[in-house]
This record gives sequence, C-alpha cells and structure tokens, in this order.
Amino acid sequence: MENPRVYMMKRTIAIALLFSSVFIGCVPQKALIREPTKPIPEFYLGHARDTINSAIGSWKDYFRDPMLLRLIDTALKNNQELNILIQEIEIARNEVMARKGEYLPAAGLYLGSGMDRSARYTRFGALEDELEIKPGTAFPEPLGDLNLGAGATWELDIWRKLRNARKAAFLKYLATAEGRNFTITQLVAEIADNYYELLALDNLNEIIQQNIQIQSNALRIVRQQKESALVSQLAVNRFEAQLLNTQNLQYAIRQRIVETENRIRYLTGRYNGPIDRNSAQFMKMGSDSLYAGIPAQLLAKRPDIRRAELELQAAKLDVEVARANFYPAATLRAGMGFQAFRPNLLLTPESVLYNLAGDLAMPLINRNAIKAMYLNANANQLQAVYNYEQTLLSAYIDVMNQLSSVANYSKSYDTKEKEVQLLNQSIGIAGNLFNSARADYMEVLLTQREALEARMESIEIKLKELRSGVGLYRALGGGWQ
Repeated sequence: MENPRVYMMKRTIAIALLFSSVFIGCVPQKALIREPTKPIPEFYLGHARDTINSAIGSWKDYFRDPMLLRLIDTALKNNQELNILIQEIEIARNEVMARKGEYLPAAGLYLGSGMDRSARYTRFGALEDELEIKPGTAFPEPLGDLNLGAGATWELDIWRKLRNARKAAFLKYLATAEGRNFTITQLVAEIADNYYELLALDNLNEIIQQNIQIQSNALRIVRQQKESALVSQLAVNRFEAQLLNTQNLQYAIRQRIVETENRIRYLTGRYNGPIDRNSAQFMKMGSDSLYAGIPAQLLAKRPDIRRAELELQAAKLDVEVARANFYPAATLRAGMGFQAFRPNLLLTPESVLYNLAGDLAMPLINRNAIKAMYLNANANQLQAVYNYEQTLLSAYIDVMNQLSSVANYSKSYDTKEKEVQLLNQSIGIAGNLFNSARADYMEVLLTQREALEARMESIEIKLKELRSGVGLYRALGGGWQ
C-alpha cells in the first residue's frame, strides 16, 4: 500500500497543477498597448525655426487694452461655465479619494441586539427545551442576543488592480483640470474677439453717420440745382434713395452692437451694465510681433493636448485594471467582540468571540461581464490614442492657419487702406466736378457708394487681422496661465 504522506503530496501537487492550468487558461493574453505613431513635425511649414513663443506668459502681458483686461478678469471670476467645470474637478478629486480607500483596510464597529423564540415542536425548540445553559438553569424565553465588537476587511492588492485604478482616477482628475484650462483659453479668446467686434461695430456706425451727413449735404445741393433746372427729378430721387439706403444700414449695425454687448455680458456673468471701450483706438490697433515657436511646445502649452495625453495614460491603466479582474482576488476578514443573551453577561471573558478568515476567489464560468469590460477597456485605449493623434494634428493645423491668417489680413488691410484714401479723395473731386457741370451725378453717387463700401470693408479686415492675432495666441495654448 502507498504511503499516506506520499499520496497526500501527490494529491496536493495534482490540485495545484489543475488550478494553475485553469488559472492560465482563464486569463486572456495581454493586449498590445498601441502608442501614438504620428510624431509632430519639428517646425511649422514655411516658417522660421524659432523657439520664441508669444503664448508663454500671462494673458495680462499679451493684451494691452486696460478695458479688455478688466472684461477678461471679470469673466474668469463670474463665468458660469468655468464654475461648472470647477465642480467637475471636485467630482474627479473625490473619485481619487474613493479609489484610494479601496486598497486600504476597511474597519468598523458594530452593536446589535435582538431576541428569538423558537416554536416548541421544531428542531431548535426541542433542543432548547432539553438543554440547559448551566446545570439547573434553562434557556431563557425568549432568548436574547446582544453583540458588540469590531470587524475589518482587506482586499490584498496582489495584482495592483486597486492601485492602478487609483492612479487612473488621478490622471483623469488632472485631465479634468486641463479641460478647465482649455475652457479658460477659449474664454479669453472669445472675450477678446467680441470686444474687438464691438469696437469695429462702433467704427462702422460712426462711418455710416459721417456718410449720412455727406449724402444729406449732397442731396440738399442737388435739390437746389433741381430748383435751378440744372438737374432733373431723377437725380434728386437717386441721391435720396442712396441716403435712405445708408440710413437703413445703421439699424442693422445697432442691432449687432446690442447682441455683441449682451454676448460679452453673458461671458462675464452680468445681466446689464455698460461695456466700457475705447473705439477711437480701433483703427490704430495692430497685432504685435507674434512668434509661434516650434510645434513641440504645443505639447506643454495646449491644454487640450495635455488633457488627451493624460486620458491616454489613464486608458492604459484601465486596461491593466480590467485584465486583473481575471486573476484571483484575495481578501482577509477579521473580527473580535462580545456576544451574550443578557446584558450582565456581555462583557465577561466567556462572551468573547473572534474570527480570522481569508478568501481566494476567481471567476471560472460565465465571465462575459468581465470579458466585456476588458474588451471595452482595450477599445477605449485605442480611442484615446486616436483622440491624442487627432488633437495633436488639429493643434498643428490650427497654428498654421492662424499664422497664414495674421500675415494675409495684415497685408490686405494695408492694401485696402490705400484704396480708401484714393476713394476719399475722389469724393471731393467728384463733388467739385459735378458742381461745375463737368461730371454726371451718377459718378458722384458711385464714388460715394464705393468709398463707403471700401471704408466698411477696411474695418472688417482690421477686425479679422486682430482676431487672427487672438486666434494665434489661442492656438498656441495661451491664456490659461
């Protein structure tokens, strides 16, 4: 007959081998973590390689208009979207706290009481009727149950599942903070855009008023000439129609002014109040020398890129957490306390109880739920990679577009200003020629119309030039510091 010790050893080895084979077969192959494959270019195409970046530093150093600075400062304090994001950051921070507590031991106190009476003609009723607590003392009826003690549980983080979950939650918290920074960048740029638009509308309105005055004077002269039979009623009607058309333009401009002012009030969290601005300086404004630096600086400056990178790191950890669900989970439980059926017996040595247990459990069948979680984690990781690559490409293209926009609109404004100067001179020349009967009234009307359109286009181009400067500052990641 085989030695019992040898038999037990073989049995133990067989059980261990069986467990190992089952364990290995239950754990999926580790997924290949995909890394971003599209490196950012070393420099912006068609631009000098310069490490100077205009977006480095505070928005207070970039924008010089004190009224605009006050609006931005008010918006950063009162904007409701930012306040909502602050609460999202708090939620993410609390998630980190919750994840941290999962891999630490949990302990608690308990105090309970109750009573029980078993029916006489049942198993427990018959036993209680036959047994005695001590010689000569029967079970009390009803039987009380008092307990007081402490217990603790601790899931051993053997596979780093809980610590990885905490680290992933921390990275998501940082990503949420970067989302707030991105919103600040967008808010600063939007305030500046609307402020410059308001200045442009004020200048458009002023130009329209000037042209209304010029055309009113021209209409008065034409009416006098009609009375002298120098021109026909047709000329009077054409001059008056042009004046009415110009007067009609002011109402659309005024409506745009109201809407832009209200947009700024919305961004700054106000219901009413004046929007202070110095419109007279609008045409003198210009984008200062702007430097884009090198594309690699976007990795540190653009909050949306920083957020995408943090989300990518968190997604990698989520894959590890989901894979760890296939491994055995080890849990320790311990408790100690007092239990008795009468209060006067509760704190006696005979009422002391304690327990210590350990569990090791892992899923074997019907694992579809954790399989789905694992597959989803892998899919989310791939999504995070693609999102990071897309965000990086979008940022690079955004900077390229804004660099081109700054250069082209600056040149366009210089060209349009020359046209405006020529047409302004032509208004006086056409008026003098018409008064001396050397030019037709249509030439006067056409010259006035062209001059007005050119001046309005000049203001629109100036607005686009200033917005291009703001757009480049935003594209480079400025504004959130």
